[in-house]
Amino acid sequence: MHLRNKTILITGGTSGFGLEFAKRFLELGNTVIITGRNKEKLDETKIRFPRIKTYQSDVSSPEDIQRLCEQVTYSYPDLSIIINNAGIMRRIVLHDKYDLTDITQEVEIDLMGPIRMVQSFLPHLKKHKDPAIVNVTSGIALAPFPIAPVYSASKAGLRAFTKALRVQLKDTNVKVIELVAPGSTTPLNDKFFGEEGSSAGARIAPEKIVDAAIKGMEMDKEEIYPGLSKMLPILSKVAPGLLLKQASKTFAAEMKGIESIK
Repeated sequence: MHLRNKTILITGGTSGFGLEFAKRFLELGNTVIITGRNKEKLDETKIRFPRIKTYQSDVSSPEDIQRLCEQVTYSYPDLSIIINNAGIMRRIVLHDKYDLTDITQEVEIDLMGPIRMVQSFLPHLKKHKDPAIVNVTSGIALAPFPIAPVYSASKAGLRAFTKALRVQLKDTNVKVIELVAPGSTTPLNDKFFGEEGSSAGARIAPEKIVDAAIKGMEMDKEEIYPGLSKMLPILSKVAPGLLLKQASKTFAAEMKGIESIK
């Protein structure tokens, strides 16, 4: 896949992977469009990178997605790549009481958002010569992280949706790509783990992950596993219990901390 002189739409483009993708695609001579919920952050990004096109849009809102699709496809008819990157990740202890609307935030943003984006933009993408859909999942899609149960379910669901979508579009010209992102030093992970999080040293800079993603896209890879995530497909098959056991340590520590406060 050639990644020059394209028009590319990135959800959640004001920080983390989304912003790094935007910067790299600009350097390659592409027209880059980003979305975000926070207008102030969009304006700040526009000041830093004047060539970026910005749209305030919430991927958890079907109305916002429909409006975004109408506006972008009208103003940028050459749009041929969408990157579903927007996401949130929260620590959730299911013993606690949660509002039934609040508990599914990750599902609405991390899973339903990409599904609705694909459904809205697919008719437009199919008109182009070399279009692509990139869904950003996580290593957690292959092995759940118990302290983030709804995020785990959402990313696993997005991985399943991506695989099914690829099968359904195999006779079209639309490439379907999954970026299985490992732990990274992004605002999402920094907020989740904290600056002194025990896994901070193991996390990879987003620049390296995006670099691997772009190289993978150029090589027409359907699934891209940067860094240590390349081991996950093997480990999830030969030692799934080991991955879950390791991931469960964070939950055990969380519960111990809660009990000590009571």
